[in-house]
Amino acid sequence: MTKEDIIRKLTSRKFWVAVALFVSGLVMAFGGGSEKAETISGCIMQGAAVLGYLLAEGLTDAGRPIEIETEETDDE
Repeated sequence: MTKEDIIRKLTSRKFWVAVALFVSGLVMAFGGGSEKAETISGCIMQGAAVLGYLLAEGLTDAGRPIEIETEETDDE
């Protein structure tokens, strides 16, 4: 699995919905209430949104050339 494959999976909404559903199902199966399962699912989806944004911004920034500003001096 390449780096690009991992990044693509981590930014996939379908992947994070599947993770949230799996975890909330486990919460329900082990006696947690529906309110707790909804809260945990919501936290997972919020974390996924932040992670996706950070990865997308990082990839965008990595593709930009770095510009270094220099001060011009007058040698008079």
